[in-house]
Order: sequence, then structure tokens, then C-alpha cells
Amino acid sequence: MSLAEDAGPEADRFRRASQHYTTGRPAYPALLISRVAELVGLRPPHHVLDLGTGPGFLAIDFAAHAARVTAVDPSSEMLHVARRNAERAGVDIDFVQGRASDLAPPWGRFHLVTIGRAFHWMDREDALRRLDDVVEPGGAVVLFSDRTPDVPANAWAAGFRKIREKYAAADHQRQELHASAEHNDAILLASAFDAVERHSVLERRATPLGHFVDRVLSFSSTWIGAEPSLINAVEEDVRAELSGYAIDGIIPEVIEGRAVIARRSRERPVDE
Repeated sequence: MSLAEDAGPEADRFRRASQHYTTGRPAYPALLISRVAELVGLRPPHHVLDLGTGPGFLAIDFAAHAARVTAVDPSSEMLHVARRNAERAGVDIDFVQGRASDLAPPWGRFHLVTIGRAFHWMDREDALRRLDDVVEPGGAVVLFSDRTPDVPANAWAAGFRKIREKYAAADHQRQELHASAEHNDAILLASAFDAVERHSVLERRATPLGHFVDRVLSFSSTWIGAEPSLINAVEEDVRAELSGYAIDGIIPEVIEGRAVIARRSRERPVDE
């Protein structure tokens, strides 16, 4: 399997943010994971590839549904965090430092490829072409994301967004990346994986106030041009803005986990 060095601007963006991912970013709802596994027909003999694994959430979640999970990320710091999380969860995962551009048939065949919050960092057209060579017939590529729906339990969200915007102001690439994500549907429909369906699950959570500090710090844009006092400043802002929504240090929230399942509308010949 091809390996990649820890290089490139996106890898540098995540060096410091990686330490805040596990407690900062919401895990995907368990019901969404089981629904996707069922819908794509994932069974213990199958292999899963998790591209842009980050802290390893999806790799760990799907380990119970597959014979083997390979988790890939360009950042050595992210992989260190993901390995630690897998050890805590007691699951065996193959971690590889690499990129979507390293994908090739020698990696093996996969029934499911998961990509969570990372597709916009890739050359998406090239990644899907490469995935066509490694996703087995009947397999699927699934893009995962999450959002904060507009419900009363998420009354804190407007204040949180204000803090996010304040600390992301120096990231001039951020808007471009978010805008590019809006074209995922068109890119999927123009690829081999052109049979697309969406699924989402709402889940109530009780989140410690301190985790919202980590959530701000888990965004790479927060660290661009950051001052040494960044962590203390973020904590002060989060506590000032969100403490009124906390009960005994806990903030209720509702997370919407989303999955876009993309399959081939016409399978490639088996001997191709």
C-alpha cells in the first residue's frame, strides 16, 4: 500500500486542531451507522476503507460491521489521535498515512468507502475515479456530515457561530472550501457512483460546556494566525456566550447526522 508523507497545507492546518477533535467534534449517531451498514449490505466478510479518517470516528463505528477497516489520513497527528481512540474502543484497525490520490488497485477491494467531513479537501473527481477501481461490485461510497438543526434545544447555536466566525476570520480559504462542498451532488452524478440517496438521523445529546471550547479549537481555521493565548481566549468567549444555556455544566443539543450513499447505477464487468 502506498504511503504519503505528512505534507501539504491541509496537513499543517490540522496539526494543532487534531488534539481537540475527539471531544470537540460530535460523533455520528449510532442509528445512522447501523442504517448505512444495513442499506449497503455490509457484512463481516467485507472490508471498509475510511478516507480522511481524522480522529477515527467512522473507522471505529464500522469495525463491528466488517472483517477489516483501513483508515487513511495525510496527517500523522490525526492518525496518532485515531489510533489512541481505537485502542480505547478495543477495535483493531489498519491505519495508513496517505491521501485519496494514493488510491490504487493494490490497496485491495472494499465494499464500503466512508468519507466524513473530508471530501472537500480532496480532488473529488480524481478520488471517485480511483475509488471506481477499488470498490467491489455492489459496493458504495458514503459521504458523512453533520449539522445543528434549528430546534429549541439548539438555542445556543447562534452564539457559537459568532465565536466560530470571530476565530475563522483569518482563513481566507474557508469560504471557498464551503462553497465547493455545495457541488458534491453534481460531482457524484458525473462519476461512476451516480445512484445517490440521502439519509439523516436526529439525536439528542448532553454535551459538557468545555467540549464546545474544544469544538472551536478543532476547526483548522481557528489556528490560522493564532496568538499564543488562543486557547484561553476561546475558553473565555465560549463560557461568556454559552454558560447561560448550561445546566450543571451541561448543554443540551440536537445533532443531525447525514449520510449520502452513492452507488454505481451500472456495475462494471467483473473481469474489467
